[in-house]
Amino acid sequence: MSKKLGLYLLFFFLLAIGFYATLAVLIPGYTKKGVAPVSYVRPFRFLTQDSTLFSEQDIKGKVYVASYFFTTCKGICPRMNNYLRTVYDELHTEPGFLIVSHTCDPETDSVSQLKRYADSLQVDTRKWVFLTGRKDSLYYAARISYTIDDPANNLTSIEDDFLHTQFFALVDKNGDVKKIYDGLKESEVKELIADARKLLEEKN
Repeated sequence: MSKKLGLYLLFFFLLAIGFYATLAVLIPGYTKKGVAPVSYVRPFRFLTQDSTLFSEQDIKGKVYVASYFFTTCKGICPRMNNYLRTVYDELHTEPGFLIVSHTCDPETDSVSQLKRYADSLQVDTRKWVFLTGRKDSLYYAARISYTIDDPANNLTSIEDDFLHTQFFALVDKNGDVKKIYDGLKESEVKELIADARKLLEEKN
């Protein structure tokens, strides 16, 4: 009887292993705590506030928050960046963490304009990077890589297009966008900080 029971137990154990393996193959991200990435970061190439090239290679293996704003914004941007300052204060001493803020208005936000803005915040721009570049490339990253704006908002003419989003994207060490947060809600910013800490503890 005990031998027969052992065979039954072995059978159900192997069945459970097979079921889990099937889920892992059929459902992307299942093995990562059951949550698939929202998206992933495509290759990009922009200029920082210091006029240096910045690409996906510069954030490889890092956890970072991606946001969009423009320096002359009088609406939601100041509040969003105040919350990002909270994120910065909590996490900027972590060696594997960055904030990456892209301009929505590259015609106005030149390298020198971003430099003045960054200096006004008195932050370490090695930990909080401000980016400008081609408008179409910036908007592509927001809508396709970070998914913090609806791709359907694309207009026929890039000159007439304008992106203004309040959302932040949290990206893990593998370049996967793990979650989107409302940058105007304190509760979600606190959640972002907690989630970023967890990602920083994970191995690549």
